[in-house]
Amino acid sequence: MIVHQPRNILHKGDKIVSEPRHAEALWYVGEKTCEIRSERLPHQNETEAHVATSYSLISRGTERLVFQGRVPKSEHARMRAPFQVGEFTFPVKYGYACVGKVTSGPADWLDRPVFCLHSHQTSFVTQTNYLTPVPDTVPVRRAVLAANMETALNALWDGKPSPADQICVVGAGVVGLLTAYLCQKIPGTSVTVVDINPARGGLANRLGCKFALPDNAPEEQDIVFHASASTAGLQTALSAAGKGATVVELSWYGDKPVTVNLGAEFHSQRLTLLSSQVGSIPADRQERWTFKRRLHAAMKLLNDPVLDALLTHEVAFRDLLSSLPALLTEQDDILTPLVRYD
Repeated sequence: MIVHQPRNILHKGDKIVSEPRHAEALWYVGEKTCEIRSERLPHQNETEAHVATSYSLISRGTERLVFQGRVPKSEHARMRAPFQVGEFTFPVKYGYACVGKVTSGPADWLDRPVFCLHSHQTSFVTQTNYLTPVPDTVPVRRAVLAANMETALNALWDGKPSPADQICVVGAGVVGLLTAYLCQKIPGTSVTVVDINPARGGLANRLGCKFALPDNAPEEQDIVFHASASTAGLQTALSAAGKGATVVELSWYGDKPVTVNLGAEFHSQRLTLLSSQVGSIPADRQERWTFKRRLHAAMKLLNDPVLDALLTHEVAFRDLLSSLPALLTEQDDILTPLVRYD
């Protein structure tokens, strides 16, 4: 049974039928060009919900590559978002972090705040199995970080940091900072965040971590996570690793080539460079963990008010076209742009 909130109806003879819903969505339609397009939403079946979006989160790294048309052809299939419409490079409706409220659907979902790996859109209809309930302990606005937290959680599974480790995270974007946040929760660890922007030091400190500029990056680290998506950052990460240590590469470079010096400490220190990507669960967990279980776990990990410090910018959906180019530049002061749906 689908339960509906009050909404407009149409009278057709003796029948009363629901008025078709429409939504507006952000589309990337050309290099550095976007549009807001209107679309008619499908009618719901008994297992689907209509969600009115409250917030979505722009992934500055990934969506910058989409905006610039820099998704490599070899990655077109792997880069698809769950509710993507269109194909790379253009036109494409792309995005994967939004929260909203169920306005109609199965009775046990009605009025619940939910997270979905959906694009930037005012509302949408989907099967309820694609929705993750937002716990009462996590504000809806903070819940947009769930996908980023999932990436950070996956990184720790890949890197396997241990109690009392000296840990370095190079790159103080949202994924790097969430990775550092999780690492400092491990008993006895000492976590240093490294970034070229000194303003990120305050954020790192609020999350319980130390901070350093690249020239002062720590050495002899037990494990290093790299999340700056830059050649210089990766070189800093390799230099920070102690003998026999692992550097976990979280960055995604798109079509940008990466050149690092592997003739220095890489071989003599017997370092390991390990890729981590949220699109798959580490092999040693695949028998027990599903993507759904991982996302639920990431959502619960957001139960900490200190994480609100990562939500640095907000823009109304109606202002998105004029604001998006600036939000997707490499300005140092922008960390996590939220889209607000009034």
